[in-house]
Amino acid sequence: MTRTGQHSRQTQETDVAVAITLDGTGQAEIATGIGMLDHMLRQLSTHGLFDLDVRAGGDLEVDSHHTVEDVAICLGRALDAALGDKAGINRMGWAIVPLDEALALVSVDLSGRGAAAVDVPLSGYKLGALQSEMIAHFLDTFAVQGHFTLHARLLAGANDHHKAEAVFKALARALAQAVQPDPRRQQSVPSSKGSLE
Repeated sequence: MTRTGQHSRQTQETDVAVAITLDGTGQAEIATGIGMLDHMLRQLSTHGLFDLDVRAGGDLEVDSHHTVEDVAICLGRALDAALGDKAGINRMGWAIVPLDEALALVSVDLSGRGAAAVDVPLSGYKLGALQSEMIAHFLDTFAVQGHFTLHARLLAGANDHHKAEAVFKALARALAQAVQPDPRRQQSVPSSKGSLE
């Protein structure tokens, strides 16, 4: 069975539609109007082997905030929908990923509870058209709306682009591990409570 999820959101500020296939090949169709966000989402698709379709229009004449936030909301809800009751999955995943001088650690738990602890300091105000502060805000929103626990730490780095990209690559690898079915579980939910909600 192919695990897919989708979510769309229309407000006076944005119009966003996201679809994700967990058992994909890393195919990505992404157009948010924010080049750096597109680049980060492509890392998620490529290194997690998720098929990802993201279409977003927003009030970029204001800034990137509303578009980034609503993409994260939709992606989180699409991921949660694709996971269903989470029966048979690993549930937890982690990765330490380098990109040149940058090194990022990300750990996730598809616990059913949204929480994020993000320590990703970036020194510049912007990465292209993307405000640097939106990297942490995206991660936080994605975790809360996706109902999973996320820890992201930047262990080393000097170049902001490298730092952000290392974090998204690590996130991709951690999520890929967490969503992967464990054949020993068959269709049992990986929780001593018997449910992940």
